[in-house]
Amino acid sequence: MTTAEVRPRSSVVWRLVALVKLEHTLFALPFAYVGALLAFRSADRFPGWEELLWITLAMVGARSLAMGINRVVDREIDARNPRTAGRALPSGRLELWQVAAFCLAALALLVLATLRLAPIVRYLWPIPVAAFVVYPYLKRATWLCHLWLGVTIGLAPLAAWMAVGKPLAPAPFALWLGVACWVAGFDLLYGLFDLQVDREQGLHSLAVRFGVPATFWAARALHLVTVAALALAGIEGGAGFIWGIGVAAVAALLLYEHLIVSPSDLRRLNAAFFTVNGIIAIVFLVFALIDALV
Repeated sequence: MTTAEVRPRSSVVWRLVALVKLEHTLFALPFAYVGALLAFRSADRFPGWEELLWITLAMVGARSLAMGINRVVDREIDARNPRTAGRALPSGRLELWQVAAFCLAALALLVLATLRLAPIVRYLWPIPVAAFVVYPYLKRATWLCHLWLGVTIGLAPLAAWMAVGKPLAPAPFALWLGVACWVAGFDLLYGLFDLQVDREQGLHSLAVRFGVPATFWAARALHLVTVAALALAGIEGGAGFIWGIGVAAVAALLLYEHLIVSPSDLRRLNAAFFTVNGIIAIVFLVFALIDALV
């Protein structure tokens, strides 16, 4: 096979990877690992490598499916937005059937992974999939779309807890709440990128409905709940002092995130959304891992 024959195929793959921003799986995946670590704390053992592998594949499949659905549903909206018009679907660099096939492959990966984990998740996977389908339509109807996204992504640690076969307890629900409020809070700020375009297209967000200052206050309140919920998860899950340091580190990073942007200065909004939140997830995982080891 010649180089010329290989290049078009690889370019489609990379376009699909770029389409769903696979690297953003790092927002939720570390918290899935945290849920699994906390689940096994009472059993005094770590999740097995096979369990962690299938949790990882389930998360990659779920995240890719969610983003793929979002890109398909929003392709016409994206085409009318200067910030998103260059995405693969509205620009024509990918065909609709290619993204649909990618979504089916991501769904297959998710289902396959659930079959390798605790029996309960084999029956529950349609719940997040349904949430993925509903989400992109909500911005057409209500500013509560931010909360829906948070609740959906927040399922990651709760799902990982169940995936390793642990019975439900308050700790994973506290993690769910913490991650849900964290995601909803930074999604409120993310919505500011498209505030004017959303107004013009009749789309809904908290900023469109209540204004920029209210959006910042709502994000701050949600992130305060995040810190409290992560602390509660540690208490309920029997975590130790290092978990508490991790919660303090998350609080410090969230404070920094809110200090570098304000209603009158959005110049560093990109750094606040992408960089700081990626660091938050990884930092908290590191502290949770150390806490489980000592």
